[in-house]
Amino acid sequence: MKLYDLKAQGLDLQENIPLSCYTFTQTGGPAEYLAFPKTLAELKELLAAAREDQLPITVIGNASNLIIRDKGIKGLVIILTEMKEIKVEADKVHAQAGARIIDASFAAGEAGLSGLEFAAGIPGSVGGAVFMNAGAYGGETKDCLESATVVTRDGEVKTYTNAELHFSYRHSLLQENDEIVIAATFALKAGDKATILDQMNYLNALRSYKQPLEYPSCGSVFRRPTGHFVGPMLIKAGLQGKQIGGAQVSTKHAGFIVNKGGATATDYLNLIHYIQKTIKEKDGIALQTEVRIIGEK
Repeated sequence: MKLYDLKAQGLDLQENIPLSCYTFTQTGGPAEYLAFPKTLAELKELLAAAREDQLPITVIGNASNLIIRDKGIKGLVIILTEMKEIKVEADKVHAQAGARIIDASFAAGEAGLSGLEFAAGIPGSVGGAVFMNAGAYGGETKDCLESATVVTRDGEVKTYTNAELHFSYRHSLLQENDEIVIAATFALKAGDKATILDQMNYLNALRSYKQPLEYPSCGSVFRRPTGHFVGPMLIKAGLQGKQIGGAQVSTKHAGFIVNKGGATATDYLNLIHYIQKTIKEKDGIALQTEVRIIGEK
């Protein structure tokens, strides 16, 4: 088996590891094989080995906006959090995909660069932010991304401009073409460092006040329907505080589902389906999930 050759060479490869150790919900079944590449070369070796071994490949960033089903994931799971270098050059921030977007935001702020303030509290990775056009407080990744470098499943490295990524609300081309973000460049504007950092700290204080950060969660669960806000809809429908197993519609922010203790991914999914069914019946609106749901059914 080619993967075992890489392990023998010192690459960090583990077997049957519970992914609940890595997800922000603290739920999820095991990865059949789990690897943490530190370089593009290691990542390309893993992709080639998995192809040779005929294993499916799943790539994960910081696992903050993710629900992994309780049966886990077959094949090779690659977590990119060891590819986390961030560099600031002139008015640009270059970040590897596994870096936290929070860290990229603060690197920009410390350099007196404005444009990434909105991301100061987003817990996902840079790659995840590009993949889903992450946003908060009026800003989105597309607003400041200059380009993204990706690797195909065949190991070819490519670079996309902002326009080529076809960004829309919580969407990018990368959700359709199965390519893997390995780095991103953000084009920012010079500003006053103190003002930028004050804005970032204000947004984080606001987030802490409004969101249930004291419990494990996957962040905002549903996409915002046109003309509506999810939290108020759920409150009006009497869903705030609704609990199935250990998963609960947060009593602090109804747009979040929190792990109150011992929740499983199945609890999360059952609660999501219950909410969707209730809102469809009461308001005629089909809520779509923002959180990614993956793994064996």
